[in-house]
Amino acid sequence: MTGDMILMILLRWIHFVAGITWIGLLYFFNLVNANFLKSLDPAAKTVVIPKLMPAALAWFRWSALVTAAAGLIMLHFLAAGRGLFSSSWGIFIFTGGLLGLVMLFNVWVIIWPNQKQVIRMSIESAEKKQPAPKTMAIHARRAYLASRANFYLSFPMLFCMGAAAHFPLS
Repeated sequence: MTGDMILMILLRWIHFVAGITWIGLLYFFNLVNANFLKSLDPAAKTVVIPKLMPAALAWFRWSALVTAAAGLIMLHFLAAGRGLFSSSWGIFIFTGGLLGLVMLFNVWVIIWPNQKQVIRMSIESAEKKQPAPKTMAIHARRAYLASRANFYLSFPMLFCMGAAAHFPLS
């Protein structure tokens, strides 16, 4: 086994495990957590959000970044000299990767900054023993909509990534 083969196995494993973590948390946020948070009264939210969301969102955003980075590094090695768009493999990988990059953008540029505000406002309202400001709902809604977009984008992204495995590289 060559060093390049070992590197590719390692990159695939990192991409795979980080991707499971990322998409698993995405599905948790959209299928479980969103409805759970809606069921809480405002006082309970100020307790739950600061305890749950920082850790969950840290795993979410860093697993997204690691997934994308490992995927891009693999793509660099696998597509080098092959012409990415000259094969079905390349077209599927490019499409899935592009969707993944859009999702990564949503995580770091829309979801995380808005969730940081929600967490901050929850902590401040708990410390002051006051209701959360109305602007918290705006930040929560923005994060929710970007997360929901990622939820829907994950299906064609996963399809493209899985489909590419059934085509030769060249």
